[in-house]
Amino acid sequence: MSIEYLGLSSINGPLVVLEGVRGAAFDEIVEIKVAGKEKRLGRIIELHEDKAIIQVFEGSDGMSLTNTNTTLTGHPMQLGVSVNMLGRTFNGIGKPIDKLGPLQPDKVLDINGDPLNPVSREYPRNYIRTGISSIDGLITLIRGQKLPIFSGNGLPHDKLAAQIVCQSSLGDDAAADDKFAVVFAAMGVKYDVGEYFRKAFEESGVSEHVATFINFANDPVVERIITPKIALTLAEYLAYEKGMHILVILTDMTSFAEALREVSSSKGEIPSRKGFPGYLYSELATIYERAGIVHGSSGSVTQIPILTMPNDDITHPIPDLTGYITEGQIVLDKTLSGKNIYPPINILPSLSRLMKDGIGEGFTRADHQDVANQLFSSYSKVGDARALASVIGEDELSDTDKQYLIFGRAFEQMFIGQSVNDNRTIFDTLEIGWKLLGLMPRGELDRIDTKVLDQYYKPTVLDANGDIVPAAVED
Repeated sequence: MSIEYLGLSSINGPLVVLEGVRGAAFDEIVEIKVAGKEKRLGRIIELHEDKAIIQVFEGSDGMSLTNTNTTLTGHPMQLGVSVNMLGRTFNGIGKPIDKLGPLQPDKVLDINGDPLNPVSREYPRNYIRTGISSIDGLITLIRGQKLPIFSGNGLPHDKLAAQIVCQSSLGDDAAADDKFAVVFAAMGVKYDVGEYFRKAFEESGVSEHVATFINFANDPVVERIITPKIALTLAEYLAYEKGMHILVILTDMTSFAEALREVSSSKGEIPSRKGFPGYLYSELATIYERAGIVHGSSGSVTQIPILTMPNDDITHPIPDLTGYITEGQIVLDKTLSGKNIYPPINILPSLSRLMKDGIGEGFTRADHQDVANQLFSSYSKVGDARALASVIGEDELSDTDKQYLIFGRAFEQMFIGQSVNDNRTIFDTLEIGWKLLGLMPRGELDRIDTKVLDQYYKPTVLDANGDIVPAAVED
């Protein structure tokens, strides 16, 4: 029998303190009735003797020390999950907000997930196609991987997130019975950004296989801590029990970390790096590590967490810890964005640590790794040529350095740059790569095997319109 507690001992922002508690447990969900009418949910985040500190999801507005009734539920926070959640929109704690009526769940699951023996994990293989050349060709996303996007203020990470949701699919090697879906979670976004995501999914025709969770900026801060766990609970159910391949996109993890800091400050905890709590690492890890492939299941959970780096500082605790836990990063660059190049992905500090095991023969194409290695190598030399040109002038450069400058401009415009509706196959991406490599003398392509060069290399030039054409046409 549940016990109802009358009144509170103190209220501090989203946190309330309840005294005289018996039989309570950490992370237990409580139901709070305000003024005998409004019901709110809370979570016990700290226990001390007979005192319980409760985090109220909907916030403490309108609550007083005397007008509240609190009931312990006896279980942690749970989410009713169903395949029918695809195509629906929910708030940050999993309640429908699309006016399509209540959801009939197939199962109720703990949002913290089930314990997973690391031995039961399988190594990620195969790739997920995003339709974006710089990602598919050079920073390939592998099923079961966690690959974050590091952005900065003012950069189009929202547009990139929407494009990935609209264009992503299983690779060309996927089996006919493989099912793919996207779970999208946004934390602390403005209303117009939330509407942008909704309209983008609808207009592209992908909304039927997307489950959307949105925590708006005016929603209670504590909801942001729950939102990624809610999204991942649904993703795990679809992947491990329904055998689907699920891509989870979480934006913006900086909002999640800031919510943690705010709650930690309300509790009076001693801060760690940059004012964030010391358990920021473990909180991020519990989210990121819920990606992967489990033995015995045909499905997978792949994560793309997106975060804005405070002050564009990649050494800030949020990107620093994220990069430590995850398997690579995709870095957006303000210099490329200033050149009106979209998506402004700087490939040099970007990498995908699992890429090598999900590309090549049997996955993408046999020449994929060679092309990627050479494009990285050639583009890295572009920076040296540009630095030298800024000192001695472009006219004084050697013919090879001048060719690197031409290659660099073409690479940024044609390979990295593409329109928001340009959905390229992996073969389109590789063909563009070979055309760009054709601008360079064969002797400069030192990262590709001679046999591969014989098969694919063809000298190219830029015509008067800036298009890449075979060198013979120009002559």
